[in-house]
Amino acid sequence: MPAPESAPEPEPEDGPEDGPGFEEDPEENEPAPMSVSAQAVDRHSGRRRLKAALWPPRMSRGQLVVAVLLFALGLGLAIQVRSTNDHHSQLRGARQEDLVRILDELDSRQQRLQQEKAELEQSLAKLENSSNQAKEAQEQTRKKVTELGVLAGTVKATGPGIVLTVDDPQGQVKADMLLDTLQELRAAGAEAIQINDVRVVVNTYFTDVSGGGVQIDGKKVSAPYRFTVVGNPQDLTPALNIPGGVVRTLESHQARATISQQQKVVVDALVDLKTPQYAKPAPK
Repeated sequence: MPAPESAPEPEPEDGPEDGPGFEEDPEENEPAPMSVSAQAVDRHSGRRRLKAALWPPRMSRGQLVVAVLLFALGLGLAIQVRSTNDHHSQLRGARQEDLVRILDELDSRQQRLQQEKAELEQSLAKLENSSNQAKEAQEQTRKKVTELGVLAGTVKATGPGIVLTVDDPQGQVKADMLLDTLQELRAAGAEAIQINDVRVVVNTYFTDVSGGGVQIDGKKVSAPYRFTVVGNPQDLTPALNIPGGVVRTLESHQARATISQQQKVVVDALVDLKTPQYAKPAPK
């Protein structure tokens, strides 16, 4: 008998093989990449959502007020710090003699202010304690008129002071030097000043004259220049003699400055009081 034919073995189907050597293709599991236009739209949408979340800022009225106050405080502090730094930098670069002069001027000014305060307080006490306040007020008014006349140059002045004589044989002293001398005397507490025969007042001005000499308020004044000053001699003399001050400046221009302290000097040059043409007292 013929041997039976064995059935043919089935052919293995094509497909993924199982087993330890099988590796899955990673590209088959990755999502399909987005197109360039889709990515741009997605980024634009994200930016728009972020901008909408941040602006406009959502704050209450109280928070807004606090923010404004903090900004103003910061601005004020910044300005103050800058101003202080500028002032300190100016003083840091100043010479020692300039610092001494500034300190002396500040001390003298403080003493004058304290004295003026004491006088005003004394006048107030007299008015409050006087049995006849009207008479006391009139007396103080007359006193004040006399004091203002001294300052305005319409009344003679006398008292302790100094006489500053500036000899200028080389003709090197100019108007600005005399003006600096005047400013130094005022800063040291001078109350009445006369240069030669010209009374110095608040609107006094100096100009140089061609050919030599100086004009003071339009009047020609020639050397030697004589400053007659009413004030405290112990304040006026050091102010002129400080290193780098008026006396040193005049000497550097071949001029000679001589200071004489006196218990009584007389400032007798007067100015004509002009009636204002346009200015009138303003109503209270």
